[in-house]
Amino acid sequence: MTILPAIDLKDGKAVRLSKGLMESAKIYSDEPWQVAKRFEELGSEWVHLVDLNGAFAGKPENLEQIKKIREHCNLKLELGGGIRDEATIKMYLELGIDRLILGSIAVKDAQFVKDMAAKYPIVVGIDAIDGMVAVEGWAETSDMKATDLAREFAACGVEAIICTDVGRDGMMTGVNVDFTVEIAKASGLETIASGGLKDMTDIHALLEAGVDGTIVGKAFYEGTLDLEEAFKEINAR
Repeated sequence: MTILPAIDLKDGKAVRLSKGLMESAKIYSDEPWQVAKRFEELGSEWVHLVDLNGAFAGKPENLEQIKKIREHCNLKLELGGGIRDEATIKMYLELGIDRLILGSIAVKDAQFVKDMAAKYPIVVGIDAIDGMVAVEGWAETSDMKATDLAREFAACGVEAIICTDVGRDGMMTGVNVDFTVEIAKASGLETIASGGLKDMTDIHALLEAGVDGTIVGKAFYEGTLDLEEAFKEINAR
């Protein structure tokens, strides 16, 4: 299993939200690149980046901080938030981002995602509220089931699916293992759990279920998960 520690960017700072609400943002660092460097020191291979402002604006909004993160660490970077067209994908890849996450656009234009996945390293982000897909920075809920959307991207070149239970995101109430497994079965793709992870109990539950990866956010920032120990345990398996 791959653990991907997360940096959410809002107004140039590293923050965490509760249930995706922008007004709930808690600032953890004024220099997000230093957080990425810390993840590298702890043994991470990846960092999961989200441009929160970009997710609402539909275009890049934290570009300078993203550039700094790329310059200061040797980790693999995946990035989502506000990526709506091929020009933005190409721009980020030229900056050295390793793969891009397409979320809202996956609901509105599945064919675009399939076309991009045929050419570029693309991950689909499926965010759900009560099993229904949330879009536009989670501000809206669509009438599509998350599992139906996952099924749409089976065997089209998408590298992985990141599935977020919005109701648990940033709440540290436990990761939704069953939801993650449902998405994995529907898509047949590598599936990464997101939302609610609190401590090693969640890591063990995901391992037990055979889940491919997980995003770690507030559990690191609030100190309920020892990330270094988590990496050691994963690597020992």
